[in-house]
Amino acid sequence: MKKIYFSMIVLIIFMLISTNLFSQKEVVIKLKDGVSHIPIAIPVFTLKNNSEKNSKYRDIIHKTVWDDLRYSRVFQLIPQEHYSYIQKFDQNNINFKDWSSIKANILITGNVEISEGDRIVFSIKVYDCNSEKFIFGRNFGGKPEFIRLISHRASDVILEYFGEKSYFTTKIVFVSKRDGNKEVYIMDYDGKRQRRITYNDYIELLPSWSRDNEKILYTSYRKNNPDLYMFHLYTGRTELLASRGANISADWHPEENKIVFSSTKDGNAEIYLRDMGTGKLKRLTFNRTIDTAPAWSPSGREISFTSERGGSPQIYIMDAEGTNIRRITREGSYHDSSAWSPDGTRLVYVSRIEYRFDLYVYNFKTDTTIKLTEDSGRNENPSWSPDGRHLIFASNRNGRYQLYSIDYDGRNLIKLTSRGENETPDWQKK
Repeated sequence: MKKIYFSMIVLIIFMLISTNLFSQKEVVIKLKDGVSHIPIAIPVFTLKNNSEKNSKYRDIIHKTVWDDLRYSRVFQLIPQEHYSYIQKFDQNNINFKDWSSIKANILITGNVEISEGDRIVFSIKVYDCNSEKFIFGRNFGGKPEFIRLISHRASDVILEYFGEKSYFTTKIVFVSKRDGNKEVYIMDYDGKRQRRITYNDYIELLPSWSRDNEKILYTSYRKNNPDLYMFHLYTGRTELLASRGANISADWHPEENKIVFSSTKDGNAEIYLRDMGTGKLKRLTFNRTIDTAPAWSPSGREISFTSERGGSPQIYIMDAEGTNIRRITREGSYHDSSAWSPDGTRLVYVSRIEYRFDLYVYNFKTDTTIKLTEDSGRNENPSWSPDGRHLIFASNRNGRYQLYSIDYDGRNLIKLTSRGENETPDWQKK
């Protein structure tokens, strides 16, 4: 869910706000929840018609599947150097005791064939090493330009078989200045295949996915005002949604055809609900200070948002009708950019502590908070993966804003972008 941190809304509506900085006292713990890793082995896939080009295809598929399953935190991949301790893999005569001896519970094999017309056919088979039984198999196919998609689909099927939510074919939308102007881009979940989808001479901000993943909401200055637009991915059509005042930080309801966003159409930054079928607007907040960055809960019954009504930017939650408002953050003088975990049990947000911006995660069940990022610089605009085990965010820890992925417990930090400056990512909900 893509939100705008509080200082940006202040900039957009040309207001200056000064706040005193206080040391924030948070309960810092390590997350204990998670799943047991399943030890798996993935020997190099076989290739039916060998050539240098076909070997390259095979290697891309193998590496992509390997990286996907390693990233998932569901599986523990047996290091490939351990394969040298056992007999060379033969798909026609599998010695399961060998694989069990290097601690593999699951064996995943694959075969790559390049058929007539340069079409890739990729087959996987999954075995239980302990029972020495075949579990399931599946075939995938497509043109070479879709080789990564073919690989990700195979990884998704494997993940789903073990009862987990798949997300390897999901996309991330973000803003990049790599071509000189802030435009909207999309990329694969792992940072591959980055491509631009808006082309104009004006600033674009805060992209957010629709619930069907076929449209993108974003703010654009194409008419010299921060207006809210909707881009249709499959047709390329752009639709103007809101143009009075500053209109930003839109988020789509998880089940229904409506959005929430922040607008200054009535003079002050307030949160509005729009029915996307009728276009009817309903104002949800009524406050003399700024209310912004709304985010739907996964159930669609609650909305988190940032408000200065208590004297400094803090995170609040209200019911979907704008009632029952309660404050979540208590310590510190600056909190913003809240986003719900897919299961609704956690809320990630940005806190400014001693002039640093870091990500924190509040757990509703335990009423505790953990600090997720530790490095210097500003860490902002977090968005959850569909399975709730990973987040993507923007950081200038190395000088320029880039996008990073991190696990829910602060491990496995991965840099996803490197060209230009990149910010405000939003991960598809699947």
